[in-house]
Amino acid sequence: MTHTVIPTIMQVPQLDLKRQDQALRGEILDALDRLSGDASFILGESVQQFERDFAAYAEAKHCVAVNSGTSALHLALLAAGVGPGDEVVTTANTFIATAEVITYTGAKPIFVDIDPNTGNIDPAAVERAITPRTRAIIPVHLYGRPADLDPLLALAARNGLALIEDACQAHGARYRGRRVGALGFAGAFSFYPTKNLSAWGEGGALVTNDDRVAALARSLRTHGESRRYLHDRVGYNYRMEAFQGAVLRTKLRHLPEWTARRREIGGVYRKMLQDTAVELPADDPRNECVYHQFAIYVEDRDRVRSELESQGVGTAIYYPVALHRQSAYVGLGYGPGSLPATERACERVLCLPVFPELTDAEVDHVARSLLSVVAR
Repeated sequence: MTHTVIPTIMQVPQLDLKRQDQALRGEILDALDRLSGDASFILGESVQQFERDFAAYAEAKHCVAVNSGTSALHLALLAAGVGPGDEVVTTANTFIATAEVITYTGAKPIFVDIDPNTGNIDPAAVERAITPRTRAIIPVHLYGRPADLDPLLALAARNGLALIEDACQAHGARYRGRRVGALGFAGAFSFYPTKNLSAWGEGGALVTNDDRVAALARSLRTHGESRRYLHDRVGYNYRMEAFQGAVLRTKLRHLPEWTARRREIGGVYRKMLQDTAVELPADDPRNECVYHQFAIYVEDRDRVRSELESQGVGTAIYYPVALHRQSAYVGLGYGPGSLPATERACERVLCLPVFPELTDAEVDHVARSLLSVVAR
């Protein structure tokens, strides 16, 4: 009797957090063991050391570690004096935290369209949206691809606005040779577990070159304290836990090699997918994208995604519904078609596996599977 052998399909997840953490488990547990002996659990020396290390990495004067990227963005807006009656111009092609922090201050988010070539905010659209009530601009370095900052910085300077970078997906990215994050008034990073530099839970950081902004952020993250039990202002409990500082400091040492691998994988995808029915966001050769996500744009996205899944390839959609079309912001009055490039991107975007622990064989399988799907 003969038996039919069914070939095993290679399974490639869109993201596998276990691979990285298993490889670093011993190193991280050693750091946590040393920390436990100090019985310092909130902020403390481990967080201060991480702040120094990350400030150097980000090429910024100051790093203020907090409990999430959302908190970092909120503190940056508060330091810029944004409040009720103000407007902040940003993109709708992002995670909702970018807009939520504007709402937290009592200000109004003003959504503008994206450059369809990059997926990032369109500086010309930003210029058209500025009014006497505008107080700040928040560009997002989406998927780790730097937004076009020079025209935005010029706009901010001309109009007396704070430019706050949402760099939550862009650890280590460079714009014209300079690390993103502290090129404007301030910037925010997230260390959520899926990010290029990730905590064992939540975490974030504000970076800035402004002494006043850093000092105010440090006070606000700890209930408005200037000294222990002396509160100069109403603040927040946005402190980073000490063990996250230890985890992040350990992982930061490996970030350059992880970034190099992400860029290598991105280069393979770009080479294999060029001149096909797959549309790729443009990478400016003067910049360095760190590929938090490798986004593609395809017609009939849901069919493509389903067929990739049948070939063992995991994918994700960032983001299926733009912020101006979310129920949370329907009251702002943006109707269908108001941001056409953004809405078109949300209908077609699909994100491929790009985490640094992928093998060459897995990368090849992803690309070849996609090519076979779109060819049909």
